[in-house]
Amino acid sequence: MTASPTVRTDPAVDPGPAVPAGAGGPARWRWAVGGTLVVLALAELLPRTGVLPSAHLPPLSAVVEALVEQLGRPSFWTATGQTMLGWLVGGAAAVLAGTVAGFLLGVVPAVRRATASTLDFLRPVPAVALVPVAILLFGTQLESKVLLVVWAAIWPVLMQVVAGLAEVDPVARETAAALHLSPAQRLRHLIAPSVLPAWWTGLRLSVSVALVMTVAAELIIGNAGLGKAVALAQDGGVVPQMYALIAVTGVLGVIADVLVRAAERRLMPWHVSHRAGIGRGASW
Repeated sequence: MTASPTVRTDPAVDPGPAVPAGAGGPARWRWAVGGTLVVLALAELLPRTGVLPSAHLPPLSAVVEALVEQLGRPSFWTATGQTMLGWLVGGAAAVLAGTVAGFLLGVVPAVRRATASTLDFLRPVPAVALVPVAILLFGTQLESKVLLVVWAAIWPVLMQVVAGLAEVDPVARETAAALHLSPAQRLRHLIAPSVLPAWWTGLRLSVSVALVMTVAAELIIGNAGLGKAVALAQDGGVVPQMYALIAVTGVLGVIADVLVRAAERRLMPWHVSHRAGIGRGASW
């Protein structure tokens, strides 16, 4: 048996390790599809054979049937739209506020020193602890959901922007000053290449956190949306419908992650994680 050839890259161009030829690609997708089919088969067989209680964990076919039924109901699409509205509004506000605050903290040392202890105190406070405050201020309106989403989703972007600014090479800063680059030129050629990868990481995390908090707010507070529909299905004992709605929230998260990854690859093709042969063997 001969050893599989390896594909090596020029260290001056790509410092990543050697990657075995054929890593990722079709083989990776075969494993992914095969694993998914096994999970789906178990989800159908285990409840039907009595290994799992079908009253609490219905077969996959029953969940799919409930999902198809939901797709034909206007109330389902209304709930989905309400969840997406809170998710998008809260997530966008969190990303914008986190980006601005992160740049302010990263660029102005005095502001960072003055607010460090306050931020260290506020950051660990879970968003669900603010549920009484949200209800007191806004009741079950959209604003209460948005408040919780912003609180939960602002931190990943803020911290990643601060970390990205800290990674800017001091020598590059001195070179930019010696060349008398304008603020716009420094932003484009010096700051953006260092901050953008970290910002995208924060964005991906914030998108996921925002969806989780949106559904949680709907479950806890009773805001209109998929979370409330899940709670109503549970209260009514319609278990397949409950799982179908939960699956929809997962699909929304997957779609959002795929879109963010695609935008990242398109806007940052120069980043090491998107170069040929690097990172193909992992999906996260």
